[in-house]
Parts: sequence; structure tokens; C-alpha cells
Amino acid sequence: MPTEPAEHAGQRTAREEELAAAFVELADTLVADFDIMDFLHVLAERAIALLPVDAAGVVLLDARGRMVDASATDERTRQLELAQIEWEEGPCRDCTRTGSAVPYTLLDAAEARDRWPRFTGWALARGFAGVAGMPLRLRERSVGALNVFRCCREAPSRAELRLGQALADVATIGILQYRALRDRSLLDERLEDALGSRVVVEQAKGVLAERLHVSLDEAFERLRARARSRRRPLTDLARAVIDGRGDDAEPADPSPPGS
Repeated sequence: MPTEPAEHAGQRTAREEELAAAFVELADTLVADFDIMDFLHVLAERAIALLPVDAAGVVLLDARGRMVDASATDERTRQLELAQIEWEEGPCRDCTRTGSAVPYTLLDAAEARDRWPRFTGWALARGFAGVAGMPLRLRERSVGALNVFRCCREAPSRAELRLGQALADVATIGILQYRALRDRSLLDERLEDALGSRVVVEQAKGVLAERLHVSLDEAFERLRARARSRRRPLTDLARAVIDGRGDDAEPADPSPPGS
């Protein structure tokens, strides 16, 4: 019987460990300092780390059933998520409203242009070639969607898209599990606060970008790295940056990977 090369076996083991770590991370919402905004950023980041995609974004439904942008892996993707919400068109909206996945779709295809006329133009202008959507849904309850974007035309495989849906499913269970621990009225209030905190984070990104002469993406990475290193909620640190309080006003460069 042929023996698998050691190099291939090592790659397969590393991949399996990476997958296991991602699912454990997305399921661990019972910790005392659980931060839903950071959790959603983790979901987006794990999507682009584990899938052959270039960007990802997450939207949630608030207590009134309105779509709110919750996370994106970069600023151009966040702008696409905001455009979908404002225009009420796009794969994110369709996925969230129907609770059904949007298969990988080429953005220059006639079907896509007819379905999302404004969104496709914006996405193509920003260098994206295709998009797929995975609902954040448990049974009949939909709480949002995960969108993934590619800059090349080649579609992810069915197995890769199933993995994306599995990440979305685990994240949904984590969010609902977190909610189930609290009274419904308190839950809705906290979710509203969490979604509202996105405004504070975006303001802090703008302040840092202008103050440090860096991009919005770099400003967010610095902000998030400081919050994690100090074990502070992202929103609390963002408020400190906006207010210019102490050394929190200018988070340092994020530590290099592996440090």
C-alpha cells in the first residue's frame, strides 16, 4: 500500500489542526469577557484564512429585523456591506432575508447584474469577481449572513462552500447560546448596544487614521491589537481613543505574527 509523503501528511495535519482551532474558537462564547464585535471579526478572519477567498463581511439583524453591518475584513468590503444595506440589494440582503445560501456568483454575469444592478457595479469596481453568501441561521431563525468575495473568476469547490456554511452555523449557535443565557429583553438591549458600538469603533478608526497617518484598515488592526493585549473590550478602548485619554489614544503597531 502506498505511503503518504511526510510533507503531505504534515500539511494535512496542520490543516486539520487549523480547522479544529477555528471551530473551537467560534464555539467558545461562554467566557465572562465575551465580546460579540470581536467574535464577528474572528468569524470573518477565519473565513478568509480557511477558504480560497479574498475578503469577507458579516451582517446581523437587529431586534427590529433591520440589517446592520457588523464586521468586514477590510474597508472596501465594509463599504460593500453598507451599500447593500442602503440599497436593499445584494447577496447579503438576499441571504439574510431568505435564510438560504447564495451560491458563488460571477458579478459580471447577466443574472447578477439584473438581480443586483448597483451592487455589482460597485463590487466590480473594487476588484471583486465573484461572491457567495452563507446565512447565519439555526432551523427557521436567521440572525444574519456571512459573505465571501473572490478577486478571480474561479468558483470555490462545493466542499469549500460547505466549510464556509459550517463556520457560519457554528457562529450562529454561539451567538444564540450567548443570547439564551440572558433574559430576552436584556438580550435585545445588549445586542442593540453591541451593534451600536460599531459606530464608536468606526469613529475611533477615523481618529487614529488621521492622527497616525495610516489607512483605516491599519488603524483598526492597531486598535484591536491593543484591546487584546490589554484584555479590554474593543468598544471601551475605542471610546478612550476618541476622547484622547492617555497612551490609549495612540495604539502602537500590532505585534508581528508569532511574537
